[in-house]
Amino acid sequence: MNDNKKKSFKRRDFISTATLAGLSLSTLSTKASIPTTKPSSGKRMIGELEVSAIGLGCMSMTSGHYNPPRNHKAMEAVVKGAFDRGVTFFDTAEYYGPFTNEEVVGNALKDIRKQVIIASKFGFQFDGNRPTGRNGRPEHLKKAAEGMLRRLKTDYIDLLYLHRVDPEVPIEESAGAVSDLIKEGKVRYFGISETSPETIKKAHAVQKVTAVQSEYSLIERVHENQVIDTCGELGIGFVPWGPVTRGFLADKFNEYSRFSDDSRFASVSYYTPEAIANNMALLDLARDWGLRKGITPAQFSLAWLLAQRPYIVPIPGTTKLQHVEENMGAIDVNFTVVELKEFRTELEKIKLVGVREPESALTNK
Repeated sequence: MNDNKKKSFKRRDFISTATLAGLSLSTLSTKASIPTTKPSSGKRMIGELEVSAIGLGCMSMTSGHYNPPRNHKAMEAVVKGAFDRGVTFFDTAEYYGPFTNEEVVGNALKDIRKQVIIASKFGFQFDGNRPTGRNGRPEHLKKAAEGMLRRLKTDYIDLLYLHRVDPEVPIEESAGAVSDLIKEGKVRYFGISETSPETIKKAHAVQKVTAVQSEYSLIERVHENQVIDTCGELGIGFVPWGPVTRGFLADKFNEYSRFSDDSRFASVSYYTPEAIANNMALLDLARDWGLRKGITPAQFSLAWLLAQRPYIVPIPGTTKLQHVEENMGAIDVNFTVVELKEFRTELEKIKLVGVREPESALTNK
């Protein structure tokens, strides 16, 4: 074990230390002398929608993409427990499961429906439970929304994203379908995912876009090329999925980690053996800054995202309540302007492997 690993403040160390010392998560954060923003109230605005500053991504609870699917009742307890710990923003999709993820979220939140914000996503065609491709046609989207409402056990969806843009359907038509759903009272706000600045503007011209959800983390920063700024210019929130890079920035893996061919991790470009070995330098940097701030690498990674723009709301996924508690602790972490500049300088010295080229942000994924 190298010195960095001996010194790092990992999730399990964080949880045991906090328990033994009787400390709250917020106690571990360091007060900055020149914060970039006022201390957090725990809430943020994405467009006109108020949500908890950190949400909960629910995909891993049922999808089987990055871990075996969990017991549904146990996952409902995690969703309810997250609300008890301050989370009001819950993210799901018809694709997750498929369909079963929305059922878990709907069952968990039905008794507190008015107190939470449910975001879901549509835009895929299915043959039974098998996804067969994208479908952004208005008639399909409207039919899909009916099934989503039924599974979520609600008569409205707070934030409905087009999960991926259908290249065969003009974005204006898909946006128009959501506009109709909003007029019917079945949807409150419209979002899109993994889209270019040009597509964001086209969709926004038809139906006001409240949020754009795309991957963003210390490792994957491609959307710093115009996408995040476009959101700011248009009054749109930006919701990062994968904010701790599928667990890498939570100190879950190291240079010795390997994945079987049937694992979803094996198909992720920054999870090849070469990429992990190279990108450990970034994890070491997050560890070092975590020690400096008295927080875990995961908390540092989330707090850094929050510090980039006031309209950014990350949605880390987990199946464990202790990780929800840890993630929420990032809300109270402040940075000075000097700290952010210093960290960015150190960050940009690391040449990452397996990440997207900046130009790819200018096309739909």
